[in-house]
Amino acid sequence: GTKMALVISIRSLILLQLLISSVTGDAECSNNDALTMRATLAAGCYWGTEAFITRQWGGNGRVTSSSVGFMGGSEPNPTYSFVRAGNSGHVEVLDVELADVADEGNEALFENLIRYFFQFHDPTTLNRQGDDVGTQYASVIFVHDEVQRRIATKVKNELSALLSAGLITAYTGTDVTTAIVDASTFYSAHDAHQDYLFKNPDGECNHELRFNDWPSIS
Repeated sequence: GTKMALVISIRSLILLQLLISSVTGDAECSNNDALTMRATLAAGCYWGTEAFITRQWGGNGRVTSSSVGFMGGSEPNPTYSFVRAGNSGHVEVLDVELADVADEGNEALFENLIRYFFQFHDPTTLNRQGDDVGTQYASVIFVHDEVQRRIATKVKNELSALLSAGLITAYTGTDVTTAIVDASTFYSAHDAHQDYLFKNPDGECNHELRFNDWPSIS
């Protein structure tokens, strides 16, 4: 009787440990799958990227804070002139914090942002937006987690399909050159470049809303 009780106790302990591991594992997966409410996007000159995303797309409270700067290179604390030379590996980016003010869901909010990102710049011109030419003007989505990567990849693939089907003709080419890479250290640009087009409405901008509605592939 004692031996049988001991076997049952050991089995119960093993089952309990498996249950705890399962719950812990589920929690870890849930945490790992959480979408970061921060986005870092490169769409050419960061002045225009900032103006379109913060003033147009995010003007209803979906963007709670923003900063333009640099990401992607190995040199710490790069200056604008250093990056502008085009050899730093850094890209001009807009870094924003997001808020789901319309209760559309965090993933839907991020997907909405990525779609808009493709609407106001030309992702088919490699390292160029208009007359801004250089690797610092590349089209890049810097992802902060795997959920962002999945969503960004999905939208990019949809865009490629729409271009192949001739349903979007607003770009120079038909091949999407946008890179989707892991986010790295963000370096904020100097104060004079923050909110630049708001302070200088006549400042140069090579961005425009190329199409209003995202077409359906079906």
